[in-house]
Amino acid sequence: MRHQNAGRKFSRNSSHRRAMFRNMVTSLLEHQRITTTEPKAKELRRLAERTITTALRLGDLLTKPKDQRSPAEQGKYVHALRMAGRMVRSRDALHKLFTDIAPQLRGRPGGYTRILKVGTRPGDAAPMAILEIVTFKLPSTAPSAAGGASSTGSESAD
Repeated sequence: MRHQNAGRKFSRNSSHRRAMFRNMVTSLLEHQRITTTEPKAKELRRLAERTITTALRLGDLLTKPKDQRSPAEQGKYVHALRMAGRMVRSRDALHKLFTDIAPQLRGRPGGYTRILKVGTRPGDAAPMAILEIVTFKLPSTAPSAAGGASSTGSESAD
């Protein structure tokens, strides 16, 4: 019986599963949006939100410059970096978490990610989903540069 055995195995041993999810959390923090299968997205959401919460527990230390922190505050900051670094493989992604992502999510009491279902994969009909951080904004392809009204004044010259 599987009583109180949380988590899915994904036909992988524990080290492979851990490595896979560490890579996926790192990719999510780097790109703020990843496409994967729906069960992996649901499992990844738990780990990603826990990692983001580790950074958010610092509170005001997130925005305080390094030279203005007391030694105790700096120790707390470094400890949080190391704890989040257990799940995040890249220093760039870790830096982005603490400087960009966490300050944007500061007032939010949870639910830092969202799962968008996108249909099935063509090869094996696996249900696919997009996992993204809620503050993620798609780069806008504004039509104003291509076909919108120009503000050069050449049209009103007649």
